[in-house]
Amino acid sequence: MNIFKSRKKQTKIAVLSIDGMPFTFAQKMAKTGKTPNLASLLNTGTCKRMNSVYPTVSSVAWSSFMTGVNPGSHNIYGFIDREPNPFNMFIPTSAKMKTRTLWEFLSDKGKKVVVINVPVTYPPRKVNGILIGCFLATSLDRIVYPAEYSRKLKDWGYRIDADAWLGRKDKEKFLEDIHLTLDKRMETGFKLMDSEEWDYFHLHIMESDRISHFLWEQWETGDPQWAPRFEQFWIEVDRYIAEFQNRLDKNTRFIVLSDHGFCSVKKEVYLNQWLIDNGYLVFNKAKPESLKEINPLTKAYSLIPGRIYLNLKGREWAGTIEQGSQQRRLTDELKQTLPEMTDPDTGEKIIQRVFTREEIYKGAFIHRAADLIAVPNDGYDIKGNLTAEKMTHKGELVGMHTYDDAFLYVDGMEMDDRQAEIIDVLPTIFKQMDVKIPPTVEGKPLL
Repeated sequence: MNIFKSRKKQTKIAVLSIDGMPFTFAQKMAKTGKTPNLASLLNTGTCKRMNSVYPTVSSVAWSSFMTGVNPGSHNIYGFIDREPNPFNMFIPTSAKMKTRTLWEFLSDKGKKVVVINVPVTYPPRKVNGILIGCFLATSLDRIVYPAEYSRKLKDWGYRIDADAWLGRKDKEKFLEDIHLTLDKRMETGFKLMDSEEWDYFHLHIMESDRISHFLWEQWETGDPQWAPRFEQFWIEVDRYIAEFQNRLDKNTRFIVLSDHGFCSVKKEVYLNQWLIDNGYLVFNKAKPESLKEINPLTKAYSLIPGRIYLNLKGREWAGTIEQGSQQRRLTDELKQTLPEMTDPDTGEKIIQRVFTREEIYKGAFIHRAADLIAVPNDGYDIKGNLTAEKMTHKGELVGMHTYDDAFLYVDGMEMDDRQAEIIDVLPTIFKQMDVKIPPTVEGKPLL
């Protein structure tokens, strides 16, 4: 029996999401004349610079987009998370997401959907249409709903993700892999766009994030070898924007968005090392292999990026900090001392601001969030390593995410003047499709 309601004829939406494409970067590339299709979006459509989420991580941002709620409600806080007692670390997948998604809401209304590669869509949930999961999958056999489409993906040479480790070892092979993965993803998307019936179509480009982590600084500094190669990738993306848009009929609204911006990395910052140096984090041995080796003298520990958990008694496996007044004193102390952290080489401030979870999250699952979220100044990429020899390091990753520079284009719609937030896109789409916005959605339509 079909669990989905009968369809009604209404406005169709086609979304091309480009991971990590900054609004300001799109403007700069458009001015060079090298990306005429981005220039067209900026000049003839409605574009906005949009805010992401804290922490500014793709999994958190896209979870917020697809649910229209904040992390305290959808329960995705990073690419890595932990169970406090007994302690265990895990990668959050769609199985950990506690709210329904845009494509599930639309499926309930009888809308046909095709969704490809959006982060945190693996394992794929049941929809009225096709859902191809993201890079969290390890096999094409389990990446798609309905499962029988896995054979088509194999026949088409579909690739789950580019090999990011090549970016550290061999940039030439990395770029070959990036372009091949992008081409196969777009080819698959166009085949499904042309052959399947749909009311909502969403294709996600992840390769933009991968290349920016390894070549952003070279582009910013005008490196003669790699800056042109970086721009060539974006010229290719620009060509695909036009090919995507040209396939749409006049009754389909076109949306382009990203989830965060990018900037060059000045230093990686190992927050756990700072906690060790300042007496907040104590291990049972000099070179710990995991956070399971925390000594009860520990007051706090960190997970990437900048999430700090107090070692609370009754919650953590080795907890000794009393909940209540001792917890509040430690919270206030960390909020005061963390922003005093400076780059040992330049004296620059590393931390822009420290939030308590209650300041930025709300919802039934806020108790699973970190107690504190440290937001770095641009250029300081907070990591969670335990084996760093010093607090900062300049590594192979030369690009990092930024909060306030995501990109949003909505075809044919005059958006209001307020600051756009990524959770506002879902209700905006529903408004365009004349679909009632679910009462659980926290975002507000941008019109």
